[in-house]
Amino acid sequence: MSFARLVAAVILVFALAGAAQAQVKCGPFTEAPLAAPAARPESWAIPIFQNINVAVKTQPYRVLFLGDSITQRWSLPLWGAKPVWDANMVPRGVLNAGVSGDRTEHLRWRLDHGNLDGPPPPGAIVLIGTNDLAHGRPPELAAEGIRAVLLRLRQALPQTRILLLGLTPRGAGADDPLRQEVGVVNRLIPSCADDSTIIYADIGGVLLDRNGVLSKTLSPDLLHFSGAGYERLAPKLDALIDRLVGPR
Repeated sequence: MSFARLVAAVILVFALAGAAQAQVKCGPFTEAPLAAPAARPESWAIPIFQNINVAVKTQPYRVLFLGDSITQRWSLPLWGAKPVWDANMVPRGVLNAGVSGDRTEHLRWRLDHGNLDGPPPPGAIVLIGTNDLAHGRPPELAAEGIRAVLLRLRQALPQTRILLLGLTPRGAGADDPLRQEVGVVNRLIPSCADDSTIIYADIGGVLLDRNGVLSKTLSPDLLHFSGAGYERLAPKLDALIDRLVGPR
């Protein structure tokens, strides 16, 4: 590459980054450094990532649902979740791009290594960050990781509308330390939305009773959801997807 072309490429990269920053107006939420984007080393996680890379290029879809196990398990035959996915997400053209255990740096790595290589979708859903908290990171750093995901998506998919979901509740009651940290993240990240190109929604409240308790009927391990739990979430998400990309 000639020096002139190299300079032009660098200018383009900075221009795209600046445009992305202009569209994601929140934060920074902390001055602490983010973990660098990183691949998952576990042998079982690699084929899941590879399957997503194939799916985005070979399967028709309107919405790319990026996340961790909360997303991935919804379309798996675990705890009765898959029928809810098939009844609600499949008709809306949602492609499951969740990888169990992912933190924000893992999702950022996936975005740069094939998960966005298909045709640009009209919509994307982002639900990530709960594993950052479980890894011992403060809520502000988890929120900054989410912000970095949004910046990368906006840079790579400037025309795609994004639905940013608040982290879902975990732990039995409101006094659970991770539940409280989830609440902090969910108070920070709404500032990333403009209610047009990026829409924020916190739908997890439908999983709690009037006392703020997350029951094991809806979440057997107080983190992931049963079919009954996803049935609570589905109507809220259905309406948001229809708003994001239009009804199908």
